[in-house]
Amino acid sequence: MAYASALHCRECGNEYPIAPIHVCEWCFGPLEITYDYDAIGDAISREKIKDGPLTMWRYADLLPVNGENAVDIGTGMTPLLKADNLGRELGIDNLWIKNDAVNPTYSFKDRVVSVAATKALEFGFDTLACASTGNLAGAVAAHGAKANMRTLVFIPSDLERGKVVGAAIYGPTVVAVDGNYDDVNRLCSELADANESWAFVNINMRPYYSEGSKTLGYEVVEQLGWKAPDHAVVPIASGSLFTKIWKGMNEFATLGLIDDVRTKMHGAQADGCSPVAQAFADEQLHVKPVVPDTIAKSLAIGNPADAYYTLKIAQQAEGSTVGSTPDPAIVEGIQMLAQTEGIFTETAGGVVISNLKKLAEAGRFEKGESVVAFITGNGLKTVEAVQHLANPVNINATVSSFEESVDVESAVGSKSTSS
Repeated sequence: MAYASALHCRECGNEYPIAPIHVCEWCFGPLEITYDYDAIGDAISREKIKDGPLTMWRYADLLPVNGENAVDIGTGMTPLLKADNLGRELGIDNLWIKNDAVNPTYSFKDRVVSVAATKALEFGFDTLACASTGNLAGAVAAHGAKANMRTLVFIPSDLERGKVVGAAIYGPTVVAVDGNYDDVNRLCSELADANESWAFVNINMRPYYSEGSKTLGYEVVEQLGWKAPDHAVVPIASGSLFTKIWKGMNEFATLGLIDDVRTKMHGAQADGCSPVAQAFADEQLHVKPVVPDTIAKSLAIGNPADAYYTLKIAQQAEGSTVGSTPDPAIVEGIQMLAQTEGIFTETAGGVVISNLKKLAEAGRFEKGESVVAFITGNGLKTVEAVQHLANPVNINATVSSFEESVDVESAVGSKSTSS
C-alpha cells in the first residue's frame, strides 16, 4: 500500500489531496509528499527490506505509489564499488563509486520515471511525457513502452546523438525544440496546462517523480552496512537529486533504521552552468539564472527548480560544499574514472570526478572517512565529449608491422605507473 497521505507546500505549508498537481495555488511554492511515518514505522524494518526484490522497489513503503502495480523494468540495487585505484590516485583511502549508469536505460532517471509512470497509471493518464536534457527522455520512452502508454519526449535540438537514439528506439514521439532546456521546459509547462490527459513526469507529476531519487540514498546506506557515508559527491542539474538523496538518508534515520545522518553533501556543477555553485560561493540562497554553455548537457539547467532547497541543505549539513569545474577537467574526470576503475561515465560523471579531485586536493576528506561519488549516466551517451581520444594505431596484418608500430613495453610501463 502507499503511505502518502497528502501533498503540502514546501513554502507556506498548505495541504492538498493526492492529485496530479505540483504548485501551491496560494503562494506558487512547490508541492511535496506528506507521509504517514508512524504507519511506515510499523510496517518497515531492515529485515523486510532485505527480503524485498533486488530493485528499487524493495523500498516501496517509502514511495508514494502502490508498489504492487509498479511500472518496473528492473531499476535499482546498482553496484556500490570500492574505488581503491582512484582512491590512491586522489589520496582518498575510503572511496566508493555508486554506479547508477548500469540501470536499464543507463542512467539514474529510471528511478524517478518508474515512480512517475506508476502514479500516472494510478491517476488514469493515457500519455507519458517529459522535458529532458537527455537521460530522462530515454527513461520516459522505455517506461512508456512498458506501461503501454502514448509517449512524447521534448528535448533541446542540439542534444547528443546517443541520447536521441537512446530515446527514439522505444518508439515515442521525439520533439526537438530550438533552444536550451529552460526553453523546452517552459513549452512543456504550457502544454501540460493545455492537455489534461498528459502526465508530464517532471511537471504535473513532479512531486511523485522526484521521490524516486530517494532510493539512491537508501541503497547507499544499506550497501554501506546500514550507515550513512561521511561525504557524498552529487551532480546538480535541477538540484532534485541532491535534495532527495539527503531526504532518503534522513528518512531512514527518522524511522530508526540508522543513526543520525552527519553526511557532508558536496554538489558538483560545470563552470558553464553553475548557478548553484555561484550562489553558494556568494553565500546566497537564491540563484541568478544563466544561459548554459558546457559539454555537460545533462546538467545544463540555467534556472534550477530545486536550487534554493539544495543551498539550504548545503548550509544545514556542516562541511558541505557546492563547486564547479571547467569543461577540459570534465573530460579528464571521465578519463580518470575509466582508467582507474573501468567505469565509462558521461559528462555528468566527469563533473563529479573532477569536483571530487578538487575536494581531495583541498583536504576536505579526513583519513578513514567514507566518500561516495554518485555516477548517474553511461559514457556511451556522450561520446562526442571524448571521441578525440580514440586514436588507434593502424598496422598491417603482420607481426613485423605490429612490432614496428607498437611499443608494448612503454605502454605497459605507462599504465603501471599511472595505476
